[in-house]
Amino acid sequence: MVAKTSKGAAVVTLPTETQILITREFNAPRRLVYRAWTTPELIKRWWNAKRGQVIVADVDLRVGGTWRWVMLTEDGTEVAFHGVYRELVPDERIVYTEVFEGVPGGGPSSDEPATLNTITLTEQDGRTMLTSLTDAMSQELRDLILATGMEAGMQDAMDLLEEVAVSLL
Repeated sequence: MVAKTSKGAAVVTLPTETQILITREFNAPRRLVYRAWTTPELIKRWWNAKRGQVIVADVDLRVGGTWRWVMLTEDGTEVAFHGVYRELVPDERIVYTEVFEGVPGGGPSSDEPATLNTITLTEQDGRTMLTSLTDAMSQELRDLILATGMEAGMQDAMDLLEEVAVSLL
């Protein structure tokens, strides 16, 4: 029997003036969601959000380690993000900084303007609840992130993430 996946099931809320909270349930155990989130060849299967091809998925999965993911969109634009892992609890929690390289000052070696993201995975009956809390440095940065249309891309990426995790069953 193949596990069913859901579409567009993530919920976005704004708990404070500088935060974005995303919650979504996955029909897969948290160890597989964690694996899909942290393994380069699996990241390449979901992070594109059906908008291009992931051409870089560098992951140095340790506290203080860096990550960098780059997508080539269908129109040939490179979209790149990078950051540093601050906390890692295998299969439960990932805390990392995130810099979008497309903003002024956001190049590959920049640490600003960064957000601090906390991914928490909890499991019940083989299903995983993912919460993603993004802490921006200001309300202006949070609103800029929201204005990019990030929610549509995030929904598609989360759908693909669930498909990848389920494929690992």
